[in-house]
Amino acid sequence: MKKLLYISLLFFSYMIHAQDVHFSQFDYNPVFQNPANVGQFNGDYRIHANYRDQWRSVTKPFSTFSVSGEAKNLYKNLNIGAFIMTDVAGDGKYTTVEFQPSASYTFKLSSDSMHLFRPGLQMGINFRSINPDAFYYDEQWNGQQFDPTISHNESFLSTKKTNFTIGIGASYEFQKSKRERITVGFGAFNLNRPNQGFFGDKINREIRYQAFARAEYKIGFDWDIMPSFQFNFQGKYMEFNVGSQLRYILVDRLGVYRAIVGGIYTRAIDAAYVMVGMEYQNWWAGISYDFNYSSLTPASRVRGGIEFSVRYIIHHFKPKSIQHRICPDFI
Repeated sequence: MKKLLYISLLFFSYMIHAQDVHFSQFDYNPVFQNPANVGQFNGDYRIHANYRDQWRSVTKPFSTFSVSGEAKNLYKNLNIGAFIMTDVAGDGKYTTVEFQPSASYTFKLSSDSMHLFRPGLQMGINFRSINPDAFYYDEQWNGQQFDPTISHNESFLSTKKTNFTIGIGASYEFQKSKRERITVGFGAFNLNRPNQGFFGDKINREIRYQAFARAEYKIGFDWDIMPSFQFNFQGKYMEFNVGSQLRYILVDRLGVYRAIVGGIYTRAIDAAYVMVGMEYQNWWAGISYDFNYSSLTPASRVRGGIEFSVRYIIHHFKPKSIQHRICPDFI
């Protein structure tokens, strides 16, 4: 019992110092992924919601929820967006809340808009808190069992932290046709390296560097292939996700659109995951599940995490501008 509690504490400490929150369905959480993705869609407004539940078999589940919204071409080629994210981890309810407004600007590199470049900026608030009384400590062992009424004699300078954080990004998009495009981008986050220590010592949040790429390519009358990858590097932590999706278009005519999507991805040295989803008019809904194959497998029993995503795109009705020619009255 005592060893299990120590392992739980060590696992919790590792997560504190390790990395930012991540999502498996990174293609369907664009504002969280990179501010340069703001405005990269066909429509006027876009809303995303994502929920992730993981490590339920190892400790108390880590629950992550995010919501993002965007407005495209709000002023000329300026795009505005924001996301809010909450993450609760472990026995001590280590909670992270982030609110990050974002903006991007679309530069048309060619007159036909086939080549686009978007720089992006992200600034916001990061709030973190912890409940130290929810843990078990050596001092609370009375010789036979743990007694939570015994003082743990641990002194936390603070159990809450609020920081300002800033990130940047850029992306290049090549769109040959409606179903053929390539997007590549990079980003850097936590540029000001905010202090996230609870014990008085200054623990700077590491800068996270990111690169991503995704593509859509028509391989048949009703079939598209959509490969993508994402790479994150933060301090000693590295994450590489790569895989592909297949889309089968059920119907796309007379304003009616339906498609189903399935994909397989791997997160190097950690997990493999499968995902399925459906596009229905302006809606998207998807679900994925991670199968853990890392050194944590004896504890995780291969179970990783389940994730849901929902998207909705709003289109303004734009009536045609008809120019009327007035005939002279002398004809």
